[in-house]
Amino acid sequence: MIELTETAVDALRSVIETTSTPVVGLRLSAQAGGCSGYQYQMGLVECAEPGDFSCEKRGLNIFIDPDSVVLLAGTTIDFVDGLEGSGFSFDNPNAKSTCGCGKSFC
Repeated sequence: MIELTETAVDALRSVIETTSTPVVGLRLSAQAGGCSGYQYQMGLVECAEPGDFSCEKRGLNIFIDPDSVVLLAGTTIDFVDGLEGSGFSFDNPNAKSTCGCGKSFC
């Protein structure tokens, strides 16, 4: 369903270790907006929402809202640290096109 690279998991675990609230996993969604039609949303959560699709990858729980499952199926999330900055990148086989920043897709 969703893949997380080892680099992405390491980055997420580093953030989880510094949070003061309990974290049970990562919530992903694709929301209407951005410059290409949909934008990726992700955040650490204390609990799953009713109806969420859930899976576990590399020891990290992932929750995806029902409307986003089809849009995100097969996506690989990586963490990139480069000259232009650092952040998460998305390789989504369902995206027909993406914007220049890589944070939204069509």
